[in-house]
Amino acid sequence: MLQYFLYNRGNFGFLDVVFLVLTYAILVLVVLPFHEFAHAYVAHLCGDDTAKWNGRLTLNPFAHLTLYGTVMLVLCGFGTARPVPVNPMNFRNRKRDSILVSLAGPLSNLLMAVLAVGIFCVVVSVTDSVVAYTIAYMTCLQILLPINVTLAVFNLLPIPPLDGSRLWSTFLPIRWRVMMEQYSNYCIIALFVLLMTGVLDGPLNALTNLVANGIFALFGLV
Repeated sequence: MLQYFLYNRGNFGFLDVVFLVLTYAILVLVVLPFHEFAHAYVAHLCGDDTAKWNGRLTLNPFAHLTLYGTVMLVLCGFGTARPVPVNPMNFRNRKRDSILVSLAGPLSNLLMAVLAVGIFCVVVSVTDSVVAYTIAYMTCLQILLPINVTLAVFNLLPIPPLDGSRLWSTFLPIRWRVMMEQYSNYCIIALFVLLMTGVLDGPLNALTNLVANGIFALFGLV
């Protein structure tokens, strides 16, 4: 965010700055913590309390965020929260529960996206206030919806350390999973390069728009 703001500082007004700050505040204090809490909660339901013992079964953002990940998010526009510790050996059904825990984070983002559009529709239906409409539109459709849909789609990519790597690896032979773990650090570097060079922008934008349009369709907005 900071880099983009400095580069475009001549085109930014006060409301633009407020909008950006609000966007990142919601992302850091609400969206990312809820994503990690979802992993911890589903792991708890599946029989593994490792996350609970480590204080991660909470919506407190400071239990999930890291200084490095938050700074990267503000400076570069992408960052990470602290991964939730999980011990698959405690699951009742290791393969099924591993899939459920991996899906929990992205699905929590989709749930928040659906709720955001639903709240917007409710606000529009119960009031004619231009102020209320503007606030609901900006908060729900311009911040919560795109942030959550983008996170859901992005995290399902089969690249470590994203949720998709743990999800899809459950269908791979053990030797392939071991290989993914061995080269996970290189995968992180490759992911960083792909993000910085914009190689993933096209596919991610296409998938994000597809999912967002599907949510709009649920509420009859398209």
